[in-house]
Amino acid sequence: MNLHRPHEECGVFGIYNHAEASNLTYLGLYALQHRGQESCGIVSSDGTTLHAHKRMGLVADVFGNQEVFKKLPGKSAIGHVRYSTAGASVEKNVQPIMVDYSRGSIAVAHNGNLVNAQLLKAELEAYGSIFQTTMDTEIIIHLLAIARTNSLEDRIVEALKRIQGAYCLLFLTESRMIAVRDPNGFRPLCLGQLGDSSWVVASESCALDLIEAKFVREIEPGEMIVCNSDGSLKSMFPFKKIAPTPCIFEFVYFARPDSYIFGKNVYLVRKELGRQLAREFKVEADVVIAVPDSGVPAAMGYAEESGIPFELGLIRNHYVGRTFIEPAQAIRHFGVKIKLNPVREILEGKRVVVIDDSIVRGTTSRKIVKMVRQAGAKEVHMRISSPPTSYPCYYGIDTPNRKELISSSHTIEEICRYITADSLGYLSEEGLLKSVGVNKTNFCKACFAGDYPVAFPKPVELPQMGLFEEEHK
Repeated sequence: MNLHRPHEECGVFGIYNHAEASNLTYLGLYALQHRGQESCGIVSSDGTTLHAHKRMGLVADVFGNQEVFKKLPGKSAIGHVRYSTAGASVEKNVQPIMVDYSRGSIAVAHNGNLVNAQLLKAELEAYGSIFQTTMDTEIIIHLLAIARTNSLEDRIVEALKRIQGAYCLLFLTESRMIAVRDPNGFRPLCLGQLGDSSWVVASESCALDLIEAKFVREIEPGEMIVCNSDGSLKSMFPFKKIAPTPCIFEFVYFARPDSYIFGKNVYLVRKELGRQLAREFKVEADVVIAVPDSGVPAAMGYAEESGIPFELGLIRNHYVGRTFIEPAQAIRHFGVKIKLNPVREILEGKRVVVIDDSIVRGTTSRKIVKMVRQAGAKEVHMRISSPPTSYPCYYGIDTPNRKELISSSHTIEEICRYITADSLGYLSEEGLLKSVGVNKTNFCKACFAGDYPVAFPKPVELPQMGLFEEEHK
């Protein structure tokens, strides 16, 4: 079921030195399911051999049979949930990638996107490399295999110095687990501890909470952490230090509200987004409702700041899968109605403020506004808790081509008319930064402003370029 929202590429989870490593990795992936629903996988190590189980589908389906975990023995494991941004949605692209090469076995799980993947792949193929997947992650494996240095840490560093873009990586060998976050720190990655001797790495802290691991700290941009067989933890910063540019959209939409990322609790930030939105775009209204689930904290903040009551005017069906069969008889707005249903008793005869986190193509917002009107709303005022999304992301978020982003070619007034709202207000970029409130952090805001912190190599074809490529030739 796609409501035309952006999708994160994936989430990663790893645990080192625990008797129930694969079971805990399953739980960690379950907590990270919001970061990717296409496929998932786990690779475990028993100290001498790596074992893998990965499939298309949701975590509960792929690992729903307890017999699966008998095939994943060992005290260390890494896992991955995926929504494809680089590479097709097919079985061969399910992560973690596991390979055998001259120095042993290794598995890799990757969250992010490499902007120089095409150039590197062409170079590697020219020297005889044969690729089994269409993912940019496999390029890291090939670079690792041809690295000339001796230690695993040095080979990883040598490989990663060749790549450009976003990456949170987990490597697993027979005896070690290694975590790396790119110098820009685009995606979140945190370190936890379970008991006295088990280390945990996860994309978000909510995965630590589920297994009752202690949140130790966020892994820093440009940091590599090595979990050794003696239980020790080694931290190093092998890359050239730059000013980090974490993705601000993680706060707006992607991260779970109970997670702690980039120094802040996501729920509290989203409430403040709503408060700031109310300060910037006041309106006379009777009720504030949210487009669930990601719009709920912002709607609560908007209601608190404006003094307009908050109600659950749209109810979400949480049991809708990724696909469904449409009835032969036409039902207007069926794609939205199967997931969201308005509460007429809340909306009828009311002036309604609808809070959402973003507008992508505009088609879903249009259907929601019309659905709220059909439930009897007298006025519908749409408020968005982020600036207009006018540019695609190349750092691990699956956004459409720029020409499909409605705000790239339409004014706010035109968008308002298209979605048939009585008024439309987007949170300003200044209001967004003020609400996040992390001092001395230069967030990546490329999806709003088009200022990409990692340049694209030339020549390169990026599938989402669209209008951007034409305008910047």
